[in-house]
Amino acid sequence: MEYLIIALVLAALLLAVFLLEAARAAKRDKLYRRKLYEDYGTLRDREYASGRFERLGSYFRRHSEDGQIDDITWNDLGMDEIFKKMNYTLSASGEEYLYYTLRSPRREEKPLLHLEEAVQFFGSHPDERVKLQLLMRDLGHTGKYSLYDYLDNLDYLGKRSNRGSLLRDFLFLPCIALLFFNVSMGVMGMVLLAVYNIMTYFKEKSSIDPYITSFAYVLRLVQVCGRLEKLSVPPCSGEWEALRKHTQAMQAMRRNSFWVMSPGRGSVNASGNPIEILMDYIRMVFHVDLIKFNRMLKHLRGHMEDVDALIGITGFLETAVAIWAFRQSLEEGYCIPEFTEAPGMELEDGYHPLIEHPVKNSISAGRGVLLTGSNASGKSTFLKMTALNAVLAQTIHTCTAARYRGELFYVYSSMALRDDLESGESYYIVEIKALKRILDAASAGKGTVLCFVDEVLRGTNTVERIAASTQILASLGENGILCFAATHDIELTDLLKDKFDNYHFEEEVRDGDVVFPYRLRPGKAVTRNAIRLLELMGYDEGIIRLANAQAEYFMEKGEWKRIAGDGGS
Repeated sequence: MEYLIIALVLAALLLAVFLLEAARAAKRDKLYRRKLYEDYGTLRDREYASGRFERLGSYFRRHSEDGQIDDITWNDLGMDEIFKKMNYTLSASGEEYLYYTLRSPRREEKPLLHLEEAVQFFGSHPDERVKLQLLMRDLGHTGKYSLYDYLDNLDYLGKRSNRGSLLRDFLFLPCIALLFFNVSMGVMGMVLLAVYNIMTYFKEKSSIDPYITSFAYVLRLVQVCGRLEKLSVPPCSGEWEALRKHTQAMQAMRRNSFWVMSPGRGSVNASGNPIEILMDYIRMVFHVDLIKFNRMLKHLRGHMEDVDALIGITGFLETAVAIWAFRQSLEEGYCIPEFTEAPGMELEDGYHPLIEHPVKNSISAGRGVLLTGSNASGKSTFLKMTALNAVLAQTIHTCTAARYRGELFYVYSSMALRDDLESGESYYIVEIKALKRILDAASAGKGTVLCFVDEVLRGTNTVERIAASTQILASLGENGILCFAATHDIELTDLLKDKFDNYHFEEEVRDGDVVFPYRLRPGKAVTRNAIRLLELMGYDEGIIRLANAQAEYFMEKGEWKRIAGDGGS
């Protein structure tokens, strides 16, 4: 009786612990759901370790398309930081597809309108959005590497056959039959087979364990897609049709997958669960999991396109959710872009989404734009803001502006370049290569090239820089190219006035301090505050006086003359 009471007490305690943990899990799930409803548009903290963006680019690299954003332009515009600002995804599929989307401007308006339908649906149907997000949370991530990295590594396994394992399993039958005639021989035969299988099991198991991660994600993907089918998302009927097709093609991989995917597989007594212990011994003696793994491997190798399609579909859906969340996070507002076949671009009250309290600027450009002004006056930020809005317009159908109207461009930039130490190329070589790729893209004649150039040929001497810059920018001012360029060389404003409209930014000196309004103004820069700034910073009076005299002489005569100081020659 005492033993029964003790057993009942232990059972009650176990039940209480189980119920308490279940209640805690339900509470956590409830809080998580509430956050998804209430904190929509609030980005959660996440770490971006070194090399993470290399992993994020796996889907992008496998889906090469015409007109994608190249590495130079991506880095010039600081797109890694833009990605972080809109990464509201909860799964590896969503994260990689969002990255791919930001690097793949559409060349037709139709896919953008379809994306907009999905964005608007999830924005106006919070229940369906939350259900999708919960499914994407269940799908989760793959760990240190991209799923595509894991799938590529499957090639290292080579061809695998089940013939040896199946033959040994078949030999158990004659041993069992032998029991009816000679028990000792039958038992000995089974023991020898079992011992041999156990001895070879762990070697085989260790060779496949590194690949279980990819299998686990694929199986979660198939399971989540099966549950996704139950959601009703009318704008994505085409995706749902493809979802059913590709999910069905992957069902064979799921059958009996528990033999391979069990968390305690191969760790006898690790969990203490009698059923798991029994299954472990069955695995070791009969190689059930190894046989199933090889079948799953064969099936997966033959259905890579189905896996890729499911990643694309789930990624598209979660990207639509992330775009809506990003829009809600923009306190300065946003607009839906307008596309036209008429040349040029119009931007009204555009701003950079990474700048707090930004100064908004507008421009209507029917031909090239040449920006002048001093350092830190706002030229580079304006170029990046304008380029970024063009990219966002054709990727996520969202602009950080009151209005955006323009063509469907090929977008390139040459802005934040640096020496290539690995190849030993100087800044000048790197720069002229970057500029040539823009000219080559324009020469291909596939569509209008929108390009942004900051300080043309800054890596060479003044005379050659102005001469070469004039000719390069003149080429970038031809039909089929819309070029925005910033320069300190005021001479270019006159040399290129037939092909470029002049705008400028200027600083103001107030009460002994420098103020930058960051307002775009028409015409070329006329202020000369560089020497004045030296004075404000406390430079020697003699340096200031001589610098002013030398500048006045150049402005009057058009040539430079050395002006000596006191006691000079």
